[in-house]
Amino acid sequence: MTSSEQIEQWQAELAGADAARVIQWAARTFDGRITLASSLGAEDQVLTHLVAEPGRRIPVFTLDTGRLFEETYQLLADTRRRYNLDIRVYWPESEDVETAVRTGGPNFFRESVENRKHCCFIRKVKPLRRALAPFDAWITGLRRDQSASRDEVKVVSWDAGNNMVKINPLWNWDETRVHQFIETNRIPYNPLHDKGFPSIGCAPCTRAVQPGDEPRSGRWWWESESHRECGIHIVGGRIVPRTAVSN
Repeated sequence: MTSSEQIEQWQAELAGADAARVIQWAARTFDGRITLASSLGAEDQVLTHLVAEPGRRIPVFTLDTGRLFEETYQLLADTRRRYNLDIRVYWPESEDVETAVRTGGPNFFRESVENRKHCCFIRKVKPLRRALAPFDAWITGLRRDQSASRDEVKVVSWDAGNNMVKINPLWNWDETRVHQFIETNRIPYNPLHDKGFPSIGCAPCTRAVQPGDEPRSGRWWWESESHRECGIHIVGGRIVPRTAVSN
């Protein structure tokens, strides 16, 4: 396990580095043992653009929950073509989904916070663990200003839930900077971003937000703000899986 002293040293070393330099450092430090997890959101499109540059290839994967927007699927195809990338797709285990839907119905996740977190666990967290298994570190598009639950995000941290190093090259970017970079470099992005969707997940769990609202306020909007994480990114903690679905 990487020591806390090593993490603190990396944080100090990279605190003033731009995203491209952070990715260069990550590729060198974890040569062949690092991957980029892409949700195909705006931040991850920026990171895909950066890791796809010659000499900086890092494998990229995404999670298909089975309930994504059509625009997201189209963006996946467009991104593969633009960067000539073999973006690996991971799906949930069919038995997990079948059991949950058979027990609680197709929208069982709306019945309680516990059910919704279980849905996220089987559709996102478990596939993520399979995707991360061969690696020692992963790159994510986390930013400090995305939500109150992410205001402690650092450029490098220890991911206790996955027992590996997590690297967040855009940790100190704001939304304006993300979209300026996309426009300048003509990076493909999800057209839903232009329709009031700053954060895009599964179609039944995502809606547009009003200008000035917290970017992630359209995710699981029927829940209180303190519950609005899927379990993939828990700063300073880890998710506890459920084994059954309550009605």
